[in-house]
Amino acid sequence: MSANPHDRIKWVARYIIPAEPQVRASLRASGTAPDVIDDLIQDAYCRIAGLAGYAQIEKPAAYFMQTVKNLHRDRLRRDKIIRFEQFTETSDPFVSHVGLDMEAEIGARCELRMVDDVLNSLPIRCREIFRLKRIDGLSQKEIARTLNVTETIVENDVRKAVKALQAVLRGDDMMEGAGRYRAADRERAG
Repeated sequence: MSANPHDRIKWVARYIIPAEPQVRASLRASGTAPDVIDDLIQDAYCRIAGLAGYAQIEKPAAYFMQTVKNLHRDRLRRDKIIRFEQFTETSDPFVSHVGLDMEAEIGARCELRMVDDVLNSLPIRCREIFRLKRIDGLSQKEIARTLNVTETIVENDVRKAVKALQAVLRGDDMMEGAGRYRAADRERAG
C-alpha cells in the first residue's frame, strides 16, 4: 500500500474504526474509566497514524485491539497503585471472547438491536444496497447491475448506511439523520 495519506485514512475507516466499539466494550468490561478509554483509543489512533507503513498488517482489527491492550498495560505500569487483577493475563478481557458473561451478551444483543433499528430506519434502497454489499458480499458493480442503478449510487448509499451505523455505535443520535435520508430517497425515487 502506498504512503498516500488518503489511502491511510481509507484503510483506517475501513478496518480500524469498525473495531472501535468492540475495543471500547472490552475496556468497559475490565472496569476502565470512560475518560481513560477515550485516552487509550486516541493514543492507539496516534500510534497507527505514526506507522511507517500498514501493508504488513494482516488483521487490522486485531492489531488495533493489541495496540490498545499494550497501551493499557503500559498505563497500568506507570500508575502508582494498581489492582493486581488488572495486570494479570488471566483477567484480561482481551484474551478470550469465548466465555462472554451475561452482561456482555446483553450488551451485544442491545448493540445488534441498535444496528437493526438503524438499518430499518434507512431508505429501502439504501438498506438493500448495504445488505447486498456488507452481508451478501456482492461487488458494487454486481449491486448496480442487480438494482439497475449507477455504481455511484451504490457507493453513496453504502457510505450513508455506514455513517449512520458508526454514529449510533459511537453514541451519537443520528437516527434523525437516517430519517432524513429516507425522506430524500423517497423524493428521488418517487
